[in-house]
Amino acid sequence: MTESGRLRGAGLAGAAVGLLAAGAAAGVAVERLTVGRGMRHRARLALDATGPYGTLRGTPGTAVAEDGTELYYEVDDGPSDLTVVLSHGYCLSQDSWHFQRAALREAGVRAVYWDQRSHGRSGRGRTAPPSIDLLGRDLAAVIGAAAPEGRLVLVGHSMGGMTQMALADQCPGPIAERVAGAAFVGTSSGRLTELTFGLPAAGMSVVRRVLPGAFRLMTDRTELVEKSRRAAADLLSGVYRRYSFGSRDVDPAVARFAERLLEATPVDVVAEFYPAFVAHEKATALRAFRGLPVLVLAGEKDLITPSGHSEAIAAELPEAELVVVPGAGHLVMLERPDVVGERLAALLAAARETARA
Repeated sequence: MTESGRLRGAGLAGAAVGLLAAGAAAGVAVERLTVGRGMRHRARLALDATGPYGTLRGTPGTAVAEDGTELYYEVDDGPSDLTVVLSHGYCLSQDSWHFQRAALREAGVRAVYWDQRSHGRSGRGRTAPPSIDLLGRDLAAVIGAAAPEGRLVLVGHSMGGMTQMALADQCPGPIAERVAGAAFVGTSSGRLTELTFGLPAAGMSVVRRVLPGAFRLMTDRTELVEKSRRAAADLLSGVYRRYSFGSRDVDPAVARFAERLLEATPVDVVAEFYPAFVAHEKATALRAFRGLPVLVLAGEKDLITPSGHSEAIAAELPEAELVVVPGAGHLVMLERPDVVGERLAALLAAARETARA
């Protein structure tokens, strides 16, 4: 391929990166941008400088995965009768729990936040491509290091919820012995190949043809694709917002915070992880959570893991509380922290009753 051909390919891959990083794919129509690029750039810098989101820090620690990957976690101390372990989603980091972290701190709850392999402050995974099963074993390693004793409540968003399912599938003992409750936020137990990301059938057909080549470019020409992604920042900003939130009324500082989280994920990590979702089928693993207090929560307008996937999870867990948040999108914990916080507080109260019993 000629250099110009590689540049064109990198441009396509760069566009696909933004969509994939938000959980979508190439070919999405975005509203025409009418504000000057310079003004948008200055606005982003101002929001970055003043936004308090993602600044909460705890006591740091490191767990070592089975392949030697270092997994970074932080602990917010509190009463040791119950520990909440929160697992973030694809292309995010533990900082995506900012609002929930503030609420749990105020309530004095002991909590563990960790960055999944190759995300946030954790080391680059030494096993490629990773699998959801591997992420489940990573979670077991983090629990062993950060919360080796006591009852647990597991809270996972998107890929983090899948990680919890993989833990239950491979390590049912800790679920039965230690877990007193769980929350599955904007996640899925399988059938992810059926997702359309809000696109028409013709659009998804194009996406499926483009993705293999885009993935190869992301891993073979990482620097070139990263450069293309930076050049397309204005376009991708609109895509991030569309696939992260269901409402147009999101605080601009919160929207920019979500954008920064997605931008921080290297493009080759985006490419490495995406195939793992194709193999994810964990409906039967959910049975390990039967009889426990469980919250299943989704945004009504989630285009990444539509609320129907949460309904399927709830169907496997008849005693679970199913909450579909009106008007919210995939990053519901950032868009509607009031609802998420209220339902998590109720879950913790129920989990404490379970632990006492």
